[in-house]
Amino acid sequence: MFKSISVRRSQGSQYIPDPRQAQPAGFRGKPLIGEAACAAGCGRCQEVCPSRAITLSPVQIDLGRCVLCGDCELACPSGKIGFDNDFKLAATEREGLLISAARPHIDPVKVSAELHKRFGRSLKLRSVSAGGCNACEMEINALGNVNFDIGRYGIDIVASPRHADGLVLSGPISRNMTAALQICWDAMPAPKLVIAVGACAISGGVFADSEGVDRRFLETVKPTLYVPGCPAHPLSFISGILDLLGISS
Repeated sequence: MFKSISVRRSQGSQYIPDPRQAQPAGFRGKPLIGEAACAAGCGRCQEVCPSRAITLSPVQIDLGRCVLCGDCELACPSGKIGFDNDFKLAATEREGLLISAARPHIDPVKVSAELHKRFGRSLKLRSVSAGGCNACEMEINALGNVNFDIGRYGIDIVASPRHADGLVLSGPISRNMTAALQICWDAMPAPKLVIAVGACAISGGVFADSEGVDRRFLETVKPTLYVPGCPAHPLSFISGILDLLGISS
């Protein structure tokens, strides 16, 4: 018992009182694109990007594709690309995830008065891993732990789509998961929403061109919230969903 108390004291408090005000040390978050001119004919950042998230002239990063690997920052000879530790990366529109020197900020999440009225006190979510590597899934599981405790806002991950108000989608949507994903969505009562978590769910990520991926589900069902990352950080998810529902901490 005394050993357990000693360990608990050494760890301190892991609970995050206000997730939207956290300062995650060492977290590679929002890309920063400076005003410095690129070297003539240089395209190193685009060449090393594993998910084709970077376009040139002007330099632009699609955070919906970006896996936050940081290879572009290391490869850039002019120091034009960097990253900060800002975890507020979620957006309600896919185009809001495009970042450039002229457009340095992600579009803020649009508060939905309708969603606030219906789900502001209670939101039940069903998580579906549609061919994911389990990284985003682990972070989704972490939402309910003592650190993040998303349940304090009335938001819970549930086991059955019959009990869910929203679908948390992770993974690029493999062909073997298309039927299961559609069955889960069809089983959820209306009104309902989709939250796309991670680069794979948003764009296909590094698997976008794979023959084993079938993303037709998203051609008919538009996500209400996009939470980028590889994996997506729990703080990104929490801040995004709270902003969407208009919930104050």
